[in-house]
Formats: sequence, C-alpha cells, structure tokens
Amino acid sequence: MKHFTIGIILVATLFSCSKEKQTNKAAEKMQNFVVNISNYARSYNADFIIIPQNGTELAFHNVEPNEGENPAYMLAVDGFGVEELFYDGNYSLDNERLAMLRQLKKTKKIMVSEYVTDNANVADALHRNYSEGFICFPRTKDNYHYSQIPDTIPYSNNADIIALTNAQNYLYLINTDNFTSKEEMIHVIAATDFDLILIDLFFNDTELTTSEINQLKRKANGGQRVVISYINIGAAEKFRYYWKDEWERKPPIWLKKQYEGYDDEFLVQFWHKEWQQIIYGNKDSYMKKIINAGFDGAYLDNVETYYFLYHNE
Repeated sequence: MKHFTIGIILVATLFSCSKEKQTNKAAEKMQNFVVNISNYARSYNADFIIIPQNGTELAFHNVEPNEGENPAYMLAVDGFGVEELFYDGNYSLDNERLAMLRQLKKTKKIMVSEYVTDNANVADALHRNYSEGFICFPRTKDNYHYSQIPDTIPYSNNADIIALTNAQNYLYLINTDNFTSKEEMIHVIAATDFDLILIDLFFNDTELTTSEINQLKRKANGGQRVVISYINIGAAEKFRYYWKDEWERKPPIWLKKQYEGYDDEFLVQFWHKEWQQIIYGNKDSYMKKIINAGFDGAYLDNVETYYFLYHNE
C-alpha cells in the first residue's frame, strides 16, 4: 500500500509538471501572437493602439513578475485591460494582479472594468481605481454583458484625446441588444462625452463603416476621442462571420473546448496557422477588417486562453 501511494503521488507530480510546461510554452506563444498582431496592425497605422484584456502576467518574462518585463510584449501594447480587480460582484481585491498593474502603470495605461452588483459601491470602485491611476468602467448588475451606457462619466472633459495615455474614462459597449438599429447605436454613442469608446466591429452581422466610426471620433462636447474595436483572439465565436457550419460535425484540430459560461464560444489553440490567419495577416482577416473600418486600435480579449487550455477556467 505504501509503494502504491508513492506511485500515485509520483504520477500526480509528473502530470502537474507536464501541465506547467505546456502552460509556459502556451504563454510564450500567446506573447508572440500579440506581438505579431501588433506588428501587422502598425504596418498600416504606426499609431494603432493594442490593448490585451486580462492575462496581465504575459507582460513579464516567463509570466513571472519577479523576472522583469518582456520588452517585445511591452513594446507591442499600449495598455492593459483588466476585469474585476477590486470588485467581482462584491468587494474582492485581487492583490496579485494589483501588484503587477502598479508596476505596469509606470509606462502603460490601465483600464479596469469592475463588476459591481450593488450600485451603492460604484463610487468606491471608481475611487479605488482612480486613486491607483487607473481609468475605470463600473459594470453594474443589470449591465453584466456590456450592453448599457452609464448616465455619468467619471472625469468628463472636453480635451482632445489623441492617444490612449490621454484618456480619463471609457465606455465598454460590446452588446447591441438594446438598440433597434446600427444607426440608433451610432447616434446614441455619438451623443456622449466618453474619452474612449470600446465597441464591436459588428452590429449584429453588419460591419461598421469608416463613415460611422468617424462619427464616433468626436465627443458631443467637440473634443476628439479614440475608438477601439473588441476582438476575441483566444476563443472562436459561433456568431462570427468566420464560423463554418461544418465545424459542428467535424471541428478543426485547433478548436479545443467550450469556454465555461459562454455557450457560443470555444477556446482555441491559437498558435495554429488556420486560426492566426482568421485573426490577422491577410485582406480577409478580422484585424484587417478593423483596420479598414478606421478604428484607432483593438482590444484583444481572452489572451489568458493560454492558461485555460490546460486548467479549468
């Protein structure tokens, strides 16, 4: 029995080490993926803004903050998006991520989306983030899916926002269910004074045009602002233009598993050539569509897929 127990422990240890090696290799591949996306976009627009969401540890060598920043990755990005730093429903501080963000804010903009279920805590969420030098979008209980425009804008101003570093607030609106038409959505967003607009390239299945994006590049008060497109680089979404019906019967090798909590999303082995060609590098790629539409930058979601592939979400 003793030898049997030792054997189980040994196997478990080896499995754990193997999983860790796979995770570290995947992290390096994600770092390269983000760098390549950035280089591609900036070959068309040298000032194109790149903001990865979550996966903050990718900014560091071997995803270890004590090993120093990864210079190629840091050069490729303009800021970092983070969800649920101080609030995940209720107050729930993520000390590990906060320590990393305090280091990264020295050179990069930090954008935090807090999920606050009690509206009475919105002011506290804003205070905690702005005290750290981060800009914050407080997502309330009835806005879990980023479908609403808040009534108030923290640190509203009429300054011209020509770079991410200038932004004092932002709107995170990637769900269009509350709008009856693309025209209505454009009109409502244009009537706001947010410094930065984060939206989807598509309204339902229709791409936004350059003319429509240009309508959003001025705040209602006349100041210039930046408009950023959401793009999911770590999970395939069934409602996107690139999805093929045949994948339901015979999924490609890189389509790995359903993203927990999201029925229409599937984690991908993002280093495969077929997936990368969907995202960037050619005239039909997602990034090229974003560039053609005239967005000022891209917000890269699910960079942390490198971890989720080998661990439970």
